[in-house]
Amino acid sequence: MPTSDAELMRALHDQHARALWSYAVHLTGGDRARAEDVVQETMLRAWKHPQVLDQSEGSARAWLFTVARRIVIDDWRTSRSRHEVVTAEPPELHVADPTEGAADAAVVTAALRQLSVEHRQVVLECYYRGSSMAEAARRLGVPEGTVKSRAHYALRALRLALDELGGVR
Repeated sequence: MPTSDAELMRALHDQHARALWSYAVHLTGGDRARAEDVVQETMLRAWKHPQVLDQSEGSARAWLFTVARRIVIDDWRTSRSRHEVVTAEPPELHVADPTEGAADAAVVTAALRQLSVEHRQVVLECYYRGSSMAEAARRLGVPEGTVKSRAHYALRALRLALDELGGVR
């Protein structure tokens, strides 16, 4: 019976590495190099969790197979999120048209003019000047709750006005 962690790791490797590698080859679709990486990472995790080293043969193997499976799944999920598309030509870069900003500003100005004076004051104070609700209430001379309510209804009205005017890009 092995006594040190090194001896336990050697025994674990000797007992399970061949079966684990075969399982990893199956999980990786026959990619032997990737399977070796999976086995190596699985054994590293076993070394980092020495409590698995003292388990019976069956439960240690089950733990190793579960870890290997999770490594392959995690790698698959990660590679899916970083999937690159190779093309012969780079995509065209969008060049900003300076008139777009001016057109958007005109639409927003027209939409703001459709708001009531009270709603327009709250929008200007909170969203253009960056005032907090408390600062806006103090500057406008109304309770903070009134500023919050006006801001809520002003944004709804502004959204409707922008939709009617064709929106902003």
